[in-house]
Amino acid sequence: IKSLNPVYPITCISPYFLLVIHTLRYFRTASTDIAGFPAYIEVGYVDGVEFTHYNSESKKAEAKQDWMKSFAVDNPDYWEMETQRNVVNEHVFLVNIGIAKERFNHTGGVHIIQWMFGCEWNDETNETDGCNQHSYDGEDFIALDTKTMTYVAANPQAFITTLKWNRDQDRKEYRKHYYTEMCPSLLRRLVNYGQKVLMRTELPKVSLLQKTPSSPVTCHASGFYPHMADLFWRKDGEQLHEDVDSGQTLPNHDGTFQMMVDLRLEVTDEVEGQYECVFQLAGVKGEIVTKLEKRNILSNARNEGEEPSSRILVTANVLSFTTCADLIARAYEKKTGNCCHVDQNSQYVLVIASGSSTLPTATGFLLVIFDGCPVLGHVYFRHLLMTIIHGPWRNTFGAFPPE
Repeated sequence: IKSLNPVYPITCISPYFLLVIHTLRYFRTASTDIAGFPAYIEVGYVDGVEFTHYNSESKKAEAKQDWMKSFAVDNPDYWEMETQRNVVNEHVFLVNIGIAKERFNHTGGVHIIQWMFGCEWNDETNETDGCNQHSYDGEDFIALDTKTMTYVAANPQAFITTLKWNRDQDRKEYRKHYYTEMCPSLLRRLVNYGQKVLMRTELPKVSLLQKTPSSPVTCHASGFYPHMADLFWRKDGEQLHEDVDSGQTLPNHDGTFQMMVDLRLEVTDEVEGQYECVFQLAGVKGEIVTKLEKRNILSNARNEGEEPSSRILVTANVLSFTTCADLIARAYEKKTGNCCHVDQNSQYVLVIASGSSTLPTATGFLLVIFDGCPVLGHVYFRHLLMTIIHGPWRNTFGAFPPE
């Protein structure tokens, strides 16, 4: 949901070093009238890696990482307690979504409430911090200031709830204990058990992309781990802050991450070699530098005024999507996309297909393909950005290119 996308923040303390901060995040989501989709879901992430999952259909909290087996051996009651906690929370959330609908004078249709909470831990300074945000239908609803332990309403419909919660001293004391003691303690333990996975480093493939000669040049880095990374444009040794648009850090299907940054610039012979895209990864000295030169850019139209030589008609046999917690929903109806101009020599393809009519709030579908393999897809809802589609093209959409 708008403010609750799984965006992974970075803290940069110098041009060549990124401060490692470990994170623990839980995403709880309740929804109405989404056919085939669980009414309640909870997903837990440590350092951006999913480690626990519960939904209202399975009625069971489950481990998503092999190293959690060792954690369960040393904490034999953990999964049973997680299951019982989620059974209770499922009921509470389904009641709360009904209350929210009344507050906003909503009746039927698709509605979603979500709660994201957790903590951060700096393993060098031992400093900790917490986060707690609620949203309804893609809009901020309530947030907890974890410094003062005070709830703040984002709109008038939330005032009643904040007044009630801020008067509850027992609730305030529990939250303080949770964000200063319980959550950081669990985070440290999880990092310790999963350190072989969580503390590894993987460098990405960095590509320069441009849809047309007049489009911004996108620097795209995919396949890196951990999520604490920086990607920026530089000119003459100085980082650029104007004419650049930075995207969010998004998860890949294999546990790695991707990010991109756009540069609004006409690539002429005069500017070639003056600009460069720089990638830096936490825990790794040095950086990956990609010079802005025409030969390095993957584009749908290589030359100004060149007419693309082929068309591709995309037929989607399965359209699946994930929530911010990266949970896969059910398959939706067959849907045919629009024609996309593609240069046969290009490794980079943007395919725009229309949204599914089974999702009334969907407005579009974006798929990015490298070397014939989909690496990034989004379904855009009114205020929802849902990451989808990962894996071989043939397994997802059928033959490519069309027979």
